[in-house]
Amino acid sequence: MRGLRFSAVIAILLFCLAPLPSQSVDLAEAARQTGAELYWDPLSGSGILEKNGHQLSFRVGEQLILMNYSKLAIIDPPENRNGTIYVTDRFITKAQELFSQTAPEAFYKVGAILIDPGHGGRDPGAIGSYKKGEKTVTLQEKDLVLSISKTLAQQLEAAYPDKDIVLTRSDDTWLTLEQRVDIANSIRLEPHEAILYISIHINASLDRSASGYEVWYLSPGFRRTVLESTGEDKDLENILNSMMEEEYTTESVLIAKFIMDGLDAQIGKQSKARGIKAEEWFVVRNANMPSVLVEAGFITNEKEAALLDDPQYLRKLSQGIYNGLSAFISHFERSRGFTGTE
Repeated sequence: MRGLRFSAVIAILLFCLAPLPSQSVDLAEAARQTGAELYWDPLSGSGILEKNGHQLSFRVGEQLILMNYSKLAIIDPPENRNGTIYVTDRFITKAQELFSQTAPEAFYKVGAILIDPGHGGRDPGAIGSYKKGEKTVTLQEKDLVLSISKTLAQQLEAAYPDKDIVLTRSDDTWLTLEQRVDIANSIRLEPHEAILYISIHINASLDRSASGYEVWYLSPGFRRTVLESTGEDKDLENILNSMMEEEYTTESVLIAKFIMDGLDAQIGKQSKARGIKAEEWFVVRNANMPSVLVEAGFITNEKEAALLDDPQYLRKLSQGIYNGLSAFISHFERSRGFTGTE
């Protein structure tokens, strides 16, 4: 298992008869009643309730809920009624039972962060230019993303000496997409550790007026295998894989949101936010962990190219991404009981 799926987790399926439908309340009210923090992704129709180091994951229309990454239970499926999500009082009772338990003994934390500067070597990536006085300055994506990534790695290493910060490349080296993903998927983790994948790029467009920054995550409709097969119960494996895959999507959306907020605070007055988007990029669909792809600006926009040629602006980009990752790490480790003093 990778990322927010941990190798020490043993899935236990709690078989029970599905109860008859009971009284329903909207999801926001359910979160209020349980006192839990709610994270909801409308694109995938999945969500998370968190409280006291416990987590309950669910999806609209499905009877199975995943509790603390280790237990499945059958419950009344959440329903979407004209854009509002409803759950039954039995769903709320199950959540309250979980949240009232003693916090899990296993404290989950982010153990590694993989930073992937796009392109490199014989692949320059996108190319742009701008006028600087009488001189035309030409920029290559591969150089800009490497600068951003190396600064980001330094910031993370200084802030998190207990975490493994990995760059897929630290110089002008060409790597295939497969090699980049293999590096991420082969990183060894301790039990109860997670890994995050951050791919960094600069955008380009035939429309020279296009500008701004955006963060991408894997389309919820894309199906992939994120669990290693045990060769045992295939049906159970498929159920677990589906729920864990959805969990990756939810966590990736959270990472994307935090990074967008971080970039907005740093460069929002100089560039525009283009939002969080979903796509089936190779690296995010093949990395078995929560993953996002950051497009830090348009090299084909002359004004933005001039900004990207400024080392101070590149540092702002790195700082924005760092602040987003730091906010996500704090959220993830706090919600799972990790204090840094195990």
